[in-house]
Amino acid sequence: MNAILALEDGSVFRGRGFGAAASACGEVCFNTSMTGYQEILTDPSYRAQIVTMTYPLIGNYGVNQQDVESWRPHAAGFVIRELSPVVSNWRADFSLEEYLKNNGIPGIQGIDTRALTKKLRVRGALNGFISTEDISDAEAVSRAKNWPGLAGVDYVKEVTHKEAFLWDEKDEQSASFNLVRGNVAPDARNVRDTLPPATIPIVAYDFGMKYNILRRLRQQGFKVQVVPATTPAAEALKYKPAGIFLSNGPGDPSALGYAVQAAKDLINTGIPIFGICLGHQILGQAFGGKTFKLKFGHRGGNQPVKDLETGKVEITSQNHGFAVDAKSLPADVAVTRINLNDQTVEGLRHKTKPIYCVQYHPEASPGPHDSTALFSQFRSLIEKS
Repeated sequence: MNAILALEDGSVFRGRGFGAAASACGEVCFNTSMTGYQEILTDPSYRAQIVTMTYPLIGNYGVNQQDVESWRPHAAGFVIRELSPVVSNWRADFSLEEYLKNNGIPGIQGIDTRALTKKLRVRGALNGFISTEDISDAEAVSRAKNWPGLAGVDYVKEVTHKEAFLWDEKDEQSASFNLVRGNVAPDARNVRDTLPPATIPIVAYDFGMKYNILRRLRQQGFKVQVVPATTPAAEALKYKPAGIFLSNGPGDPSALGYAVQAAKDLINTGIPIFGICLGHQILGQAFGGKTFKLKFGHRGGNQPVKDLETGKVEITSQNHGFAVDAKSLPADVAVTRINLNDQTVEGLRHKTKPIYCVQYHPEASPGPHDSTALFSQFRSLIEKS
């Protein structure tokens, strides 16, 4: 298939199509991770975004059913330099092309992803249109220009689970893999570490939650009750949680008034709260602060974050296009972490209440594990409270 990627500024990239015969609009962004394309595609935070991978060769280890980060892939389209013609991994269930085709997602390869990334860094994030169908340059540019964009749109309701559920009741999905060495086990894909008892009940708000967050919470001994994004605080409290978790998710945080109100109500209960990414932005607004759109966002597994309280620097996994405005925060909220590339807020802590949050992804998947301890800190905070 031939394929086209058009941007709202009139730029057109022609290449070879792969995946589904389809068309889609979205915000064109780039991710600097070298691996993890499967986790990126299935991260609900990428809803309505056309993702460009800066690493040139993608697809060499295929896609497997165990490493997905949600119930389906959510990216609108996928842009790469070169699709690997070979899939070589003992855990692979599909090729990347098969996976995109099965899920109706168009992909384009063979374009200059370096030039595209440089354009996005200079101009900022741009609305785009991707198609593997027969569409003219003029029509493609028009579709990109007419797409309304992410600002002010609630995409959370499209990705959240519609019903509440208890995560991993049978303890079959949460334990870390135990990589077998020497003689291969009969079922090597399912050899896992032992999980601690699930003794601490918490409620996790699903704004578009990655499954690895749920795995990390369960590994800390939490019994995790997941609730839909629109759940009022009073309904969440009926589960009698010892703590509240606010998840990541897509889109503009300023469009989520219902989530901010629920967070405000939960803050007043004194129950410990931990937020990640969109959950961090929701807490920032619930504290009284404001959010703003970044020029081109932070997406990748190599973002340096400084802990202002310890001086420690963590290399983090990130995926967000909005941030909390530090100047808008009240005096009883401390900025605990900053991004060393652009000095934006990466962490907050309430000075008198047991509440903290981070803008990045300590569960990684993909990415470094420098920040995994934030999950054990949540348990310690609950035990102290």
